[in-house]
Amino acid sequence: MRRRLIQSTLAVVLVVIAVFGVSLVIVETRTISNSAQERVSSEAQRLASIVDSRLIGAGAVSADVLERQVTGDRYAVIRVPGQPVIEVGTKPEGEVIRGRATGEEGEQVTVEEPHSTVSREVGRTLLIIGLVALLAVVAAVVLAIRQANRLASPLTDLAETAERLGSGDPRPRHKRYGVPELDRVADVLDGSAERIARMLTAERRLAADASHQLRTPLTALSMRLEEITLTDDPDTVKEEANVALTQVERLTDVVERLLTNSRDPRAGNAVTFDLDEVIQQQLAEWRPAYRSAGRAIVSSGKRHLQAVGTPGAVAQVLAALIENSLMHGGGTVALRTRVTGNQAVVEVTDEGSGVPADLGARIFERTISGRNSTGIGLAVARDLAEADGGRLEMLQTQPPVFGLFLSRTPPLKRSQTDDEPTVR
Repeated sequence: MRRRLIQSTLAVVLVVIAVFGVSLVIVETRTISNSAQERVSSEAQRLASIVDSRLIGAGAVSADVLERQVTGDRYAVIRVPGQPVIEVGTKPEGEVIRGRATGEEGEQVTVEEPHSTVSREVGRTLLIIGLVALLAVVAAVVLAIRQANRLASPLTDLAETAERLGSGDPRPRHKRYGVPELDRVADVLDGSAERIARMLTAERRLAADASHQLRTPLTALSMRLEEITLTDDPDTVKEEANVALTQVERLTDVVERLLTNSRDPRAGNAVTFDLDEVIQQQLAEWRPAYRSAGRAIVSSGKRHLQAVGTPGAVAQVLAALIENSLMHGGGTVALRTRVTGNQAVVEVTDEGSGVPADLGARIFERTISGRNSTGIGLAVARDLAEADGGRLEMLQTQPPVFGLFLSRTPPLKRSQTDDEPTVR
């Protein structure tokens, strides 16, 4: 592109120089020739005047008198009636410029000048015009290179930005070039980069959340199926199968919840539900894992509490806290329920060493983990709690106490007229 811009600009300049330069050369050549002819004619007229004055005063004209009047390369011939022909100067060879004049006494004066003087003057003029044309060409090349760089460099940058977007690097460059059209393209690319970055972040977050949230119900389901394969008691098989079906339903709810959050993390489907049922379900699912680890999981506190939220989301939050205690805590895990104000609170605690002091409240940040884990479990749990209007907090670090706060008042449903704009 740079080469094409430079070539096109240079071609335009050369055409302009050729058109105007040739015209100027022709005009200047004619002007110089006419000026030389007028100069020689004026010289002949001047000599004729001098001869007139000498004839009137002295009655005769000599070459010595006129020799001082003819200067340069000029050659003059004076013909006076009744007197010899007077020649002044050296007769030029080749082509000459000739001027004639006739005096009042009948004398004839002819002045000749070599045409080479005109050729030299024309040559000097052509040299000046050529130098000006050369400077114009050089200036045009410099300006063309500068303009080409100004246009080609932004296009190269924009191409690199588009290539980075295609290769999965959606970082906007926020670089502008002072050219409105190119800046508009840069704005569009930066906007696309930001949208792609948000989509990639959402996809990565969905993948991370799905891998973390699906692991627990799949593990519990696998344990139930193993229990079924190891027993011959039909009643036990039926009981374990019913529990497995419940876990499959929970797994389905987890998937639906993840997909809903990936579209709109604020979308909630809060209802009033029995908190005891969710807690007992979690106890039943996690007891086999705790028994295998030689630990216990118990519940206590106020019973028959009604809370507002999505039962599946609350179950996932409690599962994340119970799993966190299983992996990082120690001793017996206790789930305690209580009421504070208009909120139902579920506290999850264990007898472990607690949260390290260097983590503190950062325990809910993604990728923050005290040990070798994904570091997203508590972050996902807090997002799920907040999606239904609740909150998840760390009430105590040693021993660790996490509190899930849920509203006990059903949310007010907005009427259709509330969603419609008011026409005035």
